[in-house]
Amino acid sequence: MPVVIAAASAAMLLSGCGEAVSRGFMPEPATEVGPDVISFWNSTWIAALAVGVLVWALILWAVFAYRRRSDDEVPTQFRYHVPFEILYTVVPIFMVAALFGQTVNLQNAMLDTEQEPDVVVNVAGKKWSWDFNYVNEDVYVSGQQAQDLNLGEEGLPETLPTMVLPVDSRVEFVLTSRDVIHSFWVVNFLQKLDMVPGRVNILQVTTTEEGTFQGKCAELCGAYHSEMLFQVEVVSQEEYDAFIADLEAAGNTGQLGTELDLYPLQPDQVEKLPEEMRN
Repeated sequence: MPVVIAAASAAMLLSGCGEAVSRGFMPEPATEVGPDVISFWNSTWIAALAVGVLVWALILWAVFAYRRRSDDEVPTQFRYHVPFEILYTVVPIFMVAALFGQTVNLQNAMLDTEQEPDVVVNVAGKKWSWDFNYVNEDVYVSGQQAQDLNLGEEGLPETLPTMVLPVDSRVEFVLTSRDVIHSFWVVNFLQKLDMVPGRVNILQVTTTEEGTFQGKCAELCGAYHSEMLFQVEVVSQEEYDAFIADLEAAGNTGQLGTELDLYPLQPDQVEKLPEEMRN
């Protein structure tokens, strides 16, 4: 009876978190490449567990097979064992090579910027908030630091800078920094990229899910790093067009340019900017 109760309890527990388990406890993906990231994550854990089980089995086998059975008996001594030496030398090389190859393939997919984007957003990190320039639409959002974050006040999310994006669209993020090193991270995008003063980094994603997603700086950038938050709303094309129209009506036209940066862009980086942003 206790075994039945334990089995039933385990089944209920696993059924309640089945979706989270299938994602490897990663956030639910909201981009086209997200499922590939989760698949790679789960595969590496499975491979690591397989190696762990093999190592534990060999350790336990050696403990019991070669244990001392009496004070007079000395276990059989081996100077070498060719099959085992091949196993723990050659097999790990193949495993690391396979892991490296899959990592490169996934990284290339995540950093692919060859496709023509539907939306281009210049994301400028600053101490300690964000500016969003919608390049093609020639409008912008200027963010303010979430200073009341530690006060626990209600309504804080509504005060965060919000980037609105259309669903099922290829979005290009042109990442720059106004002062120190920051890192652009939307949790449900399952990827992040640094923002380095004087340089331009580019990241593209294809949105697949509507919703509100949390973003933050993933690089320790100073005293108020924890307050450097923003939100991403992925909406229908009609809602996105209405958002752009609202920015125009509010007078948020033009671009918050590189003249606000503490450090100028390196000469070889200027050409990475969209033509609309070049001085």
